[in-house]
Amino acid sequence: MRGTRDRPERLGYAVVALVVLSAWTLAACAPGGDSKSAPNASTDTSASAASPDTSGAGSEESGPVWIRAADLPPVEPMTPSVSADAPQRIVSLATGVGETLVALGVADRVVGRDETSDVPAIASVPVVTRAHNVSAEKVISLDPDLVIVDARTTPPEALDQIAASGATIVTIPEAWTLADMAPRTRAVAEAVGADPAGLLNALPTVPTASPAAGAPRVAFLYLRGTSAIYLLGGSGSGADALIAAAGGIDVGAEADYDPFVPLTAEAVAALDPDVLLVMTKGLESVNGVDGLVALPGVAQTTAGQQRRVIAVDDEVLLSFGPRTGALVDRLRQVLAEMVPTRGGGMAMSSSTAP
Repeated sequence: MRGTRDRPERLGYAVVALVVLSAWTLAACAPGGDSKSAPNASTDTSASAASPDTSGAGSEESGPVWIRAADLPPVEPMTPSVSADAPQRIVSLATGVGETLVALGVADRVVGRDETSDVPAIASVPVVTRAHNVSAEKVISLDPDLVIVDARTTPPEALDQIAASGATIVTIPEAWTLADMAPRTRAVAEAVGADPAGLLNALPTVPTASPAAGAPRVAFLYLRGTSAIYLLGGSGSGADALIAAAGGIDVGAEADYDPFVPLTAEAVAALDPDVLLVMTKGLESVNGVDGLVALPGVAQTTAGQQRRVIAVDDEVLLSFGPRTGALVDRLRQVLAEMVPTRGGGMAMSSSTAP
């Protein structure tokens, strides 16, 4: 069921399919319930879940396990070694790259950011995008000398306007796997004139072993309930790489699904995951676990029946930045606690690369 689409288009095709199916979706799904516009875009805040319980496994009584960005180790900036001609006014429009800029020690030079680059050190910096769509006027008003973009930064007309204003635009590679992190880190460091060695040494190890027998089976669901967007992650979604590194099996990838496909009752019930992995805002948008379980087919899964849900803050789940290693370690711990009879994960550690 894999396609040949380019990565930047992976979610776009799925959303088009959902628009075609929207009448069915609205009728079949419970009320309430981006996309990388793209996953990881934090644009839907109109619904909120009940106060989360972060104390333990996702039993019916305790609800989901929440992995908050604030619970992960903070991004520690390095002491930068910057050349005299390095850019001094940086606008970061590439998904989640603000975290890497902070770690490289150049947070004080960031004057604008996209909405996914939500890191305390640059939280006060103006946001100039909405769902990856750039406001050329806002960017130009910041008088940047460097604008960092990736393949998901749109529209091209806005980028043309920014380039015409005299700013240098650098396109960096996207990251959808742990192996993609090093090339992207190097590209960001080169663009801002910083040394990436410290960050490269701390990247999480790329898994080389298959999941252990009986590893937890996990489905990644991308949800934006207020927009009637319900997607199932497959091979290349980004979440599949994290699930594998944490010792689990991504059931969508195992079934050879495309990166994001419309969530159907038949598909999710047949895959029968042990655990559901979602983004925080996605879970809120379907009114919490009750709304999630009410989606077609979810209640028929082991994960739905046991209410085993892991909710990870949007800004860290698919950022593939400096906090990804800690996120993988936390996911491994939670999966082992949620599915103890299957826990144990992989025979290798995914701590940090030498």
